[in-house]
Amino acid sequence: METILEMRGITKAFPGVRALDNVSLSVKRGEIHALVGENGAGKSTLMKVLSGVYPAGQYEGEIVFDGKVKAFSGIADSEREGIIIIHQELALVPLLSIAENIFLGNECARGGIIDWDETNRRTAALLARVGLKERPETKVTHLGVGKQQLVEIAKALSKEVRLLILDEPTSSLNESDSDALLELLKELRDHGITSILISHKLNEIAKVADTVTVLRDGTAVSTIDCAMGMDEDQVIRDMVGRPLADRYPPRSPKIGATVFEVRNWTAWHPIDRHRKAVDNVSFSLREGEVLGFAGLMGAGRTELAMSLFGRSYGVGIEGEAFVRGRKVDLSSVPRAIAAGLAYVTEDRKSLGLVLDQTIRNNVPLANLEAIAKAGVVDREKEGAVAEEYRRRIRIRSSSIEQAAVNLSGGNQQKVVLAKWLFADPEILILDEPTRGIDVGAKFEIYTIIRDLAAAGKSLIVISSELPELLGITDRLYVMNRGRMVGEMPTAEATQEKIMSAIIRSEGARDV
Repeated sequence: METILEMRGITKAFPGVRALDNVSLSVKRGEIHALVGENGAGKSTLMKVLSGVYPAGQYEGEIVFDGKVKAFSGIADSEREGIIIIHQELALVPLLSIAENIFLGNECARGGIIDWDETNRRTAALLARVGLKERPETKVTHLGVGKQQLVEIAKALSKEVRLLILDEPTSSLNESDSDALLELLKELRDHGITSILISHKLNEIAKVADTVTVLRDGTAVSTIDCAMGMDEDQVIRDMVGRPLADRYPPRSPKIGATVFEVRNWTAWHPIDRHRKAVDNVSFSLREGEVLGFAGLMGAGRTELAMSLFGRSYGVGIEGEAFVRGRKVDLSSVPRAIAAGLAYVTEDRKSLGLVLDQTIRNNVPLANLEAIAKAGVVDREKEGAVAEEYRRRIRIRSSSIEQAAVNLSGGNQQKVVLAKWLFADPEILILDEPTRGIDVGAKFEIYTIIRDLAAAGKSLIVISSELPELLGITDRLYVMNRGRMVGEMPTAEATQEKIMSAIIRSEGARDV
């Protein structure tokens, strides 16, 4: 196959860090080219250079697309050439329709007036192409994340895409939605569209990639032809610079008495007041235990966790909670924290961090009283606390003065963890703690979880990745449609048993 893209000697620096160091990349026409590496390796930066987010003049090196040297001054320039990037954080407007989103900024208009018949006709054709059955008039807010990803691809197709760049497209998707998206990429490849796929999910890359390029610390360390298959262990070695013999750290749990007990907990949906988001849930958590909550997307796990943490989700909440046998009041976030709870959200960018603030500012946020005198933050204590946690959980940054927005996903996740660890909770709820981070950073998060449990903390881990739950937990609860439908020791659990519990619960509801 002929080459459609060459990036030659790309170097890009930010204050205090060289994000890309003489990186070269060659992509063949009509292939799916995967780009992998640890968080902070430079993957997204390289693609932002290619798409014009970082315009010519802000980097060194050369971009050759379709045989011609290009110097893009912005995204509009790259899109005119058919290079379309879909970022990890989707850029759709929730309250606009699918059709309005697809043609936003590229409207079907005659004489300055939008032709809605033409807009909807073209949208329907694009939706059929990506396998969506929704009507063009449907508001995006009514779509799940998987369908929103397909709308983004339809939007790219409307711009006559030739090279499609997808940054972590399946990080928020369940397994079935992920499989559907990967199948669509293969269909687009069959129609001559080239794709660059950034992902941390090596099993998904193995399914679809023709070529894999590995970045480490801002340099390209290897390119692998997948015609004869992909060796995941080799890719991991290239990514992290060392063998990773085990995906999960070994641990010898020492589980004690019951610390946290929830009885008959119910929370109603905040908009659809006739639907229970959490339906009469009861469970227990013991000292030093890592407890997993398994279930499909929409099972109610996050809703349960947030409703427990100061009623951050839901209305009409009922039920009782006990910490070490004493009934506790969880009716507000400060009261939940006072009771010994902490909640690490699945949405670290919107809810977990103040992105434009520094590590220094973010780490003490959940326990400001500990660093304040007469209600005023002691800057010296603030810095000492931030530096201590930066060292303790190995947050990779230039200093504690680095803004959270400029950290990699894995290091952002560590800052969120540090924030809640400083609050010294007895019960720590971790919601999708490794979403969107690489295998090396995942191992570090798992090690933190293990060490916290060994120190006597009690942890709840919510994860959509069943291998992860099977690898790091002691006991599992299975949720479906807001209800607990199964419980088992992790040592006896399998993916099949978990799915069987979900399927049996569906059958019971239909009776």
